[in-house]
Amino acid sequence: MTTHRTRVKICGITRIDDSLAAAEAGADAIGLVFWHGTPRRVEVHAAARIVAALPPFVGAVGLFVDPTEVEVRAVMEHVPLAALQFHGDETPAFCRRFGLPYVKAIPVHRRATASDLLEWAARYGDAAGWLFDAPPAAGLPGGTGERFDWSALPAVTPRPLVLSGGLHPGNVVAAVRLVHPWAVDVSSGVEAIGHDGKPVKGIKDPSRIAAFIQEVRNADG
Repeated sequence: MTTHRTRVKICGITRIDDSLAAAEAGADAIGLVFWHGTPRRVEVHAAARIVAALPPFVGAVGLFVDPTEVEVRAVMEHVPLAALQFHGDETPAFCRRFGLPYVKAIPVHRRATASDLLEWAARYGDAAGWLFDAPPAAGLPGGTGERFDWSALPAVTPRPLVLSGGLHPGNVVAAVRLVHPWAVDVSSGVEAIGHDGKPVKGIKDPSRIAAFIQEVRNADG
């Protein structure tokens, strides 16, 4: 009998040390944000250095929000990405334009039903996965640290389900056991905590990364 191993992506990486901490802890992928509207954004040449430092079999995912085709291709020219992740209003035709697997983020608004989410997501039927996230807040399309009602998600999806939004070491066990996602995607939940008690955007805490991944493994077990 085999047991599903929930995959883990650590998003919002801006430093080589943080990417190596994620890999060492057992992350399957890191996320590099190329949207200009967040402190988690990483410059293209810094992203290239981060990816070059990764050990084998840890993928780098490029995250975009309503980019132009030129912007995406400029990143791809310098950064060897394993996949793309889109968090805006990109059309299905745009998402599939680049010859890489893509993940489409789907915001779970209050009162959304499972059938609503499936109907919306079905437009992206060729996506490698559907990432369900908290709805945009404070001008941010994601990475808000807010969670949504996990019970609103469909029990079965035709594409692999990626769970995001407000995950952290203290709640990821409950999330995985309820939703049974293919993967979980975390950013603010593993960031360093500043003197004000809030996450320092773009700076990860290796101990929180390790704790998060260990809790995912506990949930799988």
